[in-house]
Amino acid sequence: MKTLKELSDELKKNNIRLTHQRLKVLEYLSNSKNHPTVEQIYNALKKEVPSLSKTTIYNTLNYLAELNLIQVLAIDENEAHFDAVTNTHGHFKCKTCGKIYDFDIDMDSYRVKELDNFKITEKLVYFKGICERCLSNTN
Repeated sequence: MKTLKELSDELKKNNIRLTHQRLKVLEYLSNSKNHPTVEQIYNALKKEVPSLSKTTIYNTLNYLAELNLIQVLAIDENEAHFDAVTNTHGHFKCKTCGKIYDFDIDMDSYRVKELDNFKITEKLVYFKGICERCLSNTN
């Protein structure tokens, strides 16, 4: 995961102004381990930054995604989640508690022969089910 300074430096390098609101979104993302949605980011920051709008959050996240500084997770049907960890890894979403877990996966070991003549630009692995904690609570 990139540090707040690394994220800030990348935005500056790409001529994106670092407003107070954008810095707060960056700070939240770099400290977050919960794969937040725009709504969660907004709710977490609105008291601290009353001038923050959801549009600013969307725009900041779009800039970060375009620069490959964050991952956009389409693991939900209704809303995107955002992940500041950009190294190759998979995700598991618990259908009971809604938590999204990261897990390591060796994507290079997966080869799909039918795609040999294709250029793969992104590899995503999502699993859904019931997490260990929720399973133990049902017993």
